Amino acid sequence: MPTSPLRRVGAGLGVATATALAIVAVTPIGVPAAPSPAHAAAARDAATWLAGEYTDGVLPGPVGPEDWGLSIDGVIALAATGVAGATRQAATAQIAAHVRSYNSYDDWGLDGFTDGGATSKLLYAASAAGADPTDFGGWDLRAETVALISGAATGDQHGRITSRTTEATGPDPSNTFDQAFAVLGLARSGGTPQETVDFLIRQQCTAGGFRLYPDADGAPSPSCDAQGDATLDVDSTAMAVQALLATDATGADQAAQRGADWLVAQQRADGSFGGSGPTSGANSNSTGLAGQALAAAGRAAESARAAEALAALQLTTANGGAAAADGGAIAYDTGARTEAVRVGIVANVRDQWRRATAQALLGLAQIPLGRIGLDPPPSGEPTPSSTVSPAPTGTATPTGTATPTGSPTPTATASPTASPTPSTSPSTSPSITPTTPTATVPTPTPTATEPAPGGVGRLPRTGVAIGGYVLAALLLVGGGVVLLVLGRRRAT
Repeated sequence: MPTSPLRRVGAGLGVATATALAIVAVTPIGVPAAPSPAHAAAARDAATWLAGEYTDGVLPGPVGPEDWGLSIDGVIALAATGVAGATRQAATAQIAAHVRSYNSYDDWGLDGFTDGGATSKLLYAASAAGADPTDFGGWDLRAETVALISGAATGDQHGRITSRTTEATGPDPSNTFDQAFAVLGLARSGGTPQETVDFLIRQQCTAGGFRLYPDADGAPSPSCDAQGDATLDVDSTAMAVQALLATDATGADQAAQRGADWLVAQQRADGSFGGSGPTSGANSNSTGLAGQALAAAGRAAESARAAEALAALQLTTANGGAAAADGGAIAYDTGARTEAVRVGIVANVRDQWRRATAQALLGLAQIPLGRIGLDPPPSGEPTPSSTVSPAPTGTATPTGTATPTGSPTPTATASPTASPTPSTSPSTSPSITPTTPTATVPTPTPTATEPAPGGVGRLPRTGVAIGGYVLAALLLVGGGVVLLVLGRRRAT
């Protein structure tokens, strides 16, 4: 018996609807998770405490009055929460005035060294703080970073951020943290070359996690899978996931989702995470980064569990005991929190609290690294899709000629020196920055430009999944076709 046109249309519409439902079911939404109002408030409290630790726009280190790496971490944290704008601007200006103090060994009299990781971190931080990364204290940080990317002649190292070294400074210390900052900074300042993303993806093993060091046995290693004993690292994976989600380069989203899957498998029963090696125990640094990455990948339930674990480590005026005056600060682990409640945050561990708080609060705020400075700080409520004006910029008089920059910390620590990861010892930091005079810098002024959100070609995320709209569109189109056929049959 012949099939009527109406039945054929109905059958086609059924197939289209089923296909649309299948697409919606299997396609990762990828929309960043939003924090609860309580966690958003806890993030602001933590940032307010951290802002109070700044002196003249600088956070101190364990042995000196200026720790530029930690000061940058603080700027990122303050930008993520939107608190203490004046402190953030002052810190941004100070960092701009001391670029070479952070990313070279010039202050030690070791000329010619340029650390690629520190340069990349500066590039990202300038963008996140709303400054002009092509004129940050007189330095074009984008050009500096691009100049340190390995060329095609380096084979499987093509696209790697490297350091310019000398015989006196030793081998290149760059690692996966540095590569993630390079991808983030380049994505935020005009676009990421495909080769830099490809190199980052090669640091991902089949299991989904990323290794911390791209080298094995003292030599460059082709890939994570090529290194049989590669140690997969939660912190490095969290950074890589966020960097990949910030760019629209080929293969980035797929690798990011695999990394997020691996992170989910590493989460502990209480929602916390540990790092690798000496930081393998549950700690707020690893939990903060992992929770932030899971939120960026749209894993709302897991990121909320991480935020709960972080909130349990936070001091408040009500539960802080002897440390009640430091309400808002976040402990590195439960032991540190218990001790602070008993005797307060004593001077010799205060540095640990600054480092833990700066990184941990990112897991409470749950705004991705790729969106800090572009999206409104989280309030715990649904985020509107309106355009937000960029934050004020901070430029300062350069302290030297605009040559490629580097890292300030000649140390053999196993922890990245240009990143906010915890050190090999939870109680101290390996970074020892030189004492430099405090410079007078101009007040940051607003910039009129804003980098393309999410990388070149990627539209801003508005927090709305499109699957429902696709299905509705298919249904409307199918319904229109049915009406058209009925109308023709009636006319006939």
